[in-house]
Amino acid sequence: MRLLVDTHVLLWAVSEPAKIPETYRDRIESPDNEVLFSAASIWELAIKMQIGRIALPVDPESIAAAAVRMGFLELPVTAAHAAGIRRLPLHHRDPFDRLLIAQTLHEPARFLTADPVLARYSDLVDVIT
Repeated sequence: MRLLVDTHVLLWAVSEPAKIPETYRDRIESPDNEVLFSAASIWELAIKMQIGRIALPVDPESIAAAAVRMGFLELPVTAAHAAGIRRLPLHHRDPFDRLLIAQTLHEPARFLTADPVLARYSDLVDVIT
């Protein structure tokens, strides 16, 4: 199974895996699954750090490197992903989340998120509670 993790789940996976419920952590850690993180998540972290919306003890490059060391694969943002946003209803206005949903639908992959609003987009979205 292909899994795409959202930005919160990516941060938890690399720094606080205990925040991820065991069922989902098992999926992420299973060698049978391909776990993806989006370049959009790293972009989101870089922007939010720069404008002071979040403070992290490490830079976005280190987060990406940690994810790769864990066996995650980086999912680049493609033109097809970006164009896919226009087909999404406006359930959510965050541009990063909308891009992650477009990537989920295009790939396709199961999307692991902590944001329950995103479940309105597709049955491919799994909300971690």
